[in-house]
Amino acid sequence: MPHTLTPPSPPSASPFRACADLVRTLRDALRELEQRAAPADLPPLAGREWFELIHRKLLPQLHDDAFLVVAVVGGTNIGKSVIFNHIAGCRASATSPLASGTRHPTLLVRGEFVDTHDLAAIFPGFQLRPWTHADDALEDDPEHRLYWRVSAATPVNLLVLDTPDIDSDARVNWDRADNIRRCADVLIAVLTQQKYNDAAVKDFFRKAAQEDKGVIIIFNQCQLPEDEEYWPLWLGTFCRETGLAPELVYLAPTDRKAAESNQLPFYERTWPAPPEAARHASGNGVPRNLLDDLSRLKFADIKLRSLRGSLREMLDEDRGLPAYLRELEQRSADFRAAAELLSAHQLAEVENWPAAPNSLLVGEIRRWWAAQRQGWTAKVHGFYNAVGQGLAWPVRALRRTLRGEPESPLRVYRDKEWAAILDAVEKVFQKLTWLSELGNELLRPRLQRLLAGTNRLALLDALQTAHRQCDLEAELQEHVNRQLSRFQAEQPNCYEFFRRVDALAAAARPATSVVLFMTGFGPVGDALMPVFAHSAMQGMLHVAGDVAGGAMTAAVGEKVLSEGAAQGLGYLEARFRQLQAGFTARRAAWLAELLTQHLFRTLPEDLAAAAHLPETTEFQRVRQLQRNLARLVLPGEG
Repeated sequence: MPHTLTPPSPPSASPFRACADLVRTLRDALRELEQRAAPADLPPLAGREWFELIHRKLLPQLHDDAFLVVAVVGGTNIGKSVIFNHIAGCRASATSPLASGTRHPTLLVRGEFVDTHDLAAIFPGFQLRPWTHADDALEDDPEHRLYWRVSAATPVNLLVLDTPDIDSDARVNWDRADNIRRCADVLIAVLTQQKYNDAAVKDFFRKAAQEDKGVIIIFNQCQLPEDEEYWPLWLGTFCRETGLAPELVYLAPTDRKAAESNQLPFYERTWPAPPEAARHASGNGVPRNLLDDLSRLKFADIKLRSLRGSLREMLDEDRGLPAYLRELEQRSADFRAAAELLSAHQLAEVENWPAAPNSLLVGEIRRWWAAQRQGWTAKVHGFYNAVGQGLAWPVRALRRTLRGEPESPLRVYRDKEWAAILDAVEKVFQKLTWLSELGNELLRPRLQRLLAGTNRLALLDALQTAHRQCDLEAELQEHVNRQLSRFQAEQPNCYEFFRRVDALAAAARPATSVVLFMTGFGPVGDALMPVFAHSAMQGMLHVAGDVAGGAMTAAVGEKVLSEGAAQGLGYLEARFRQLQAGFTARRAAWLAELLTQHLFRTLPEDLAAAAHLPETTEFQRVRQLQRNLARLVLPGEG
């Protein structure tokens, strides 16, 4: 009857399922966090020891706690393959009196296990190939291969591995051995008098101790009974310097013939070792069958210990996930300092951005107000405005004769804007140059890329093209319409007051037109005011002349005008100023958007994103999953 390990606990009583769910969720959350943290330019998660444990150990084995992976490991030419063949019950791996040089792991597994499990998922990082010959594992090839062989003698829930030398000069062997160590639940450490104190061997098993692996130690090639007094010294040194506490200890004598014929005896020893007299009195003892002993291992305890060791390594404060989160926090703080340095200087500050011409702004205000008039009020104002245009024509013609065709205010404004844009770009590059020389390690390479000569030329070309294509008149019209519509909605009482005044002005228009004409605020005044409007107040009176000038006098009398005009006109002037300032801000925002699009690109967003990583949902989720996992599998440590 085939060997079977002690069955696992029922799923409902096992922590493996909950642990598996948490680790899988953590893996996905870490991927999301890494993507979110891309602007921080941290080394990738792949390649970090604790993260590799998730992929190479925890995820492949947490989904199923019904088997153990046992790996035979050790240095060069110490008989690892001999031990492996004794466990296999056949010559499954090549052996030689000389160093055979195992380069690829060899796996023994039951056929039923292969039918129901994905070996590639259990051994990630290896190309799995069926075993055909004992020399397969000796082939020198850079590809990480793992040869598997069906063995009817192996317990159905036990996987046994022969591995490359852990003290080889070939780096590729180290990588393969490390991968095997991560995958294994139990390590069979094969030691000799010559190899127990080897630095590379101790370094390998020191990592195994940190992961809390279950370890069985076999001192091979012993001279018995002579070495009975020495092996406790060798093993004591090995355990002190690696931190290991072996589950079982065996001694195997030097016997080449027995080794080659798979008849080498293995004598179990107690650890810590009893006094020397007791050891000599007990003799060698009855040889043990390694496979039988493996089949009687306390499966649940070892599996849980193996997983806890990997989880403890993953959750280690100095080397694991917590250290990665601290690294993110520190990197975020560095980016926050860089972002604060950048934001402390107004890179696109413009001191001489031109204001929108009064005449253009007045015209847009008039058009908007005219669109609000209805019925007889619209007809009266429309008639007298047309008359006013006719009366003003001779004045405009005379001015053109005396001064020539006036230059378009819009063209003048466009030229002034372009001059302001050039000035702003120059200041931006000056400040970027200064900031790049301050020594901020995060900002310097990014700013130097922005300061490249081709970037400046490309930016100016893009700005000039965008400026030429910009419909400034439509921009101004849209701005005025939006702001006055907002005024209409937010201050309906004030708006209705001006509507009533406008209606009264229409009723009094025939009586006031001459007065307005004589004072410069009537139909002729419309034509003359652009010549004489040198102040914002004059511009405001130009806007409100028809509404507030003679109409208010005719409708409500001199007393009301003298007491309320200053306040009313002051309010109108403030609104006019707001319209001008708002349009200037709109145009400055247009420039800022173009600078972001063609110069800064994603730099501000990248700095901000990296500066606030610890506050993101992804970071907080990973931290909470870390705490939940520690509470579940490391009670008292989470």
